[in-house]
Amino acid sequence: MVKNKNETEADVAENVMLGFTNTTYAPELIWQKMTLKNAGVSLIDCDHRTPSHADEGYPYIAIPQLKNGHITLEGVRLISKSDYLDWTKKLKPQEDDVIVVRRCNSGDSAVVPRGLECAIGQNLVILRADGTTVNPKFLRWLIRGPGWWEQVKKYINVGAVFDSLKCREIPQYELLIPPLVHQKEIATILGALDDRITLLRETNTTLEAIAQALFKSWFVDFDPVHAKQQGREPEGMDAATAALFPDSFEESELGLMPDGWKLSTVQESFILTMGQSPPGHTYNESGEGIPFYQGRTDFGFRFPTQRIFCTAPTRLAEFGDVLVSVRAPVGDVNMAMEKCCLGRGVAGLRHSKNYKSFAFYTARGLQTRFHLFNSEGTVFGSINKKDFQGLPVIKPTPDVMQIFDEIASPLDSKIIENEKQIRTLTTLRDTLLPRLISGQLRLPDAEAMLEETT
Repeated sequence: MVKNKNETEADVAENVMLGFTNTTYAPELIWQKMTLKNAGVSLIDCDHRTPSHADEGYPYIAIPQLKNGHITLEGVRLISKSDYLDWTKKLKPQEDDVIVVRRCNSGDSAVVPRGLECAIGQNLVILRADGTTVNPKFLRWLIRGPGWWEQVKKYINVGAVFDSLKCREIPQYELLIPPLVHQKEIATILGALDDRITLLRETNTTLEAIAQALFKSWFVDFDPVHAKQQGREPEGMDAATAALFPDSFEESELGLMPDGWKLSTVQESFILTMGQSPPGHTYNESGEGIPFYQGRTDFGFRFPTQRIFCTAPTRLAEFGDVLVSVRAPVGDVNMAMEKCCLGRGVAGLRHSKNYKSFAFYTARGLQTRFHLFNSEGTVFGSINKKDFQGLPVIKPTPDVMQIFDEIASPLDSKIIENEKQIRTLTTLRDTLLPRLISGQLRLPDAEAMLEETT
């Protein structure tokens, strides 16, 4: 690599950004600003129709399936094979394509993984690199960098209902393009971080599914009780645990209930704290005070995301308390990772005997009832304290709840530990991204930072 003796790669990158291209770097190693079109990145628009839903078939990717730079198939619409073939005549997504939202959440994107056969919905477009100037595996990171968002802000069309991007303008976005040799290395570093984040998320999904399945088996389907009633040994538990379950049922308002268990209410079994927004001047985004959660927009897979803080909280939740959205919509469930302030859109729920895992999965089990309140109100769904307190819940014997928590709590603790690591790795990835693609951070330094996290 040819360069001035006192000149670094970051210096050259800065010079290119400032328009100073008089450098002795080899041309193929210079960061260059160019349009996506000139960089060999093509835009392919979606088919502006919506196919019929099918019970089985191929996923039809819409805006809700684009999360954290990835495609999630949770809740995806399925379409028939004939519709799939029809909808992919014009556009068939392939590995490393980047799906971009052009209307509502304009500019958000997700990469197409290997082996996914799908069609994409309206208001989405595909960006595809031909590899001459932009490495296809680097494109996903280029479309998440600060340069991309500067162009989105420049070209976005502000409407009365939603913002949008024009297909004809996106190929004209000007971005700083690193040399191909660096693109591959940058994509490898950021991809390794992203893979670790994805693996941790998948692990957490599996751990929660295990705990959720155990809760359903014990407290919804009553499998151990059915087994004992039929003279069988309950599966998956030792004799001491099996002895805690009755071997018969009795009638209740909700149907058959294990003998000795009771039908209770949220008010009788839990401590409920309805949120209350503190004065607006006590909010900040600088981290002063404690995290403040206002509603489901702050909620994630299992834990809320810190966005706003409060210096004068009025309603509080403690570590491990269940957080439930009580308006717009009702029924999303998260768990507090730390002491936090509850806004009007959130309620805190804690079991009276502090069985944290039992409380969390009980709240998850109430979602069907929560959703009945989403039609309440003139503007959006909501549930008040009286109605929340009146929701029916099952009350097993204390020793059964305790043994459930002893089994589920280690799973939940591991989920929390993984979530903390996810946040650390996400911060590192998002910190490295703009510095790497601009040339402000040398690759060996980025690799060293990556090694420190392992």
